[in-house]
Amino acid sequence: MSEVELIGALSNEEIEAIEAEVAHLPDRQSAAIEALQIVQGKRGWVSDDSLNAIARLLDMSSAELDSIATFYNLIFRQPVGRHVVMVCDSVSCFVMGCDRVRQAVADHLGVQPGQTTDDGRFTLLPIVCLGACDRAPVMMVDDELMGGVDAQDVSRLLDPFK
Repeated sequence: MSEVELIGALSNEEIEAIEAEVAHLPDRQSAAIEALQIVQGKRGWVSDDSLNAIARLLDMSSAELDSIATFYNLIFRQPVGRHVVMVCDSVSCFVMGCDRVRQAVADHLGVQPGQTTDDGRFTLLPIVCLGACDRAPVMMVDDELMGGVDAQDVSRLLDPFK
């Protein structure tokens, strides 16, 4: 990918933000997650073109960066809705009823896990762990973690995001 293609795949603002992260790290590759988060923050997800441009900017192969992006479950490699709802299904959350919470979310939104509402507002995703076992069951809407969620809470918790 030439420099012109790189700039076409990433905005100047994204490149500048990524370079600012690189400046604080021992090598360019160490900024991989931050670079992915910067692009996702601007676009909502990381396309193949964006991933390839980031890889070139960080002196990595696309395969190396894609392995990071697909391992880190908060990087979205496909388009998602304006709001992403994740219901944790770890052991702690499972024991505390995450299946009922997930079903209540699915019913409220009219989608199944992995789907986006017709209006593009919400995507429902399962997630292995949100790291809040002491507050199980938990769900997260965008960056807002919600613990001790009960199926009856779902409408009240999701309505402010509409």
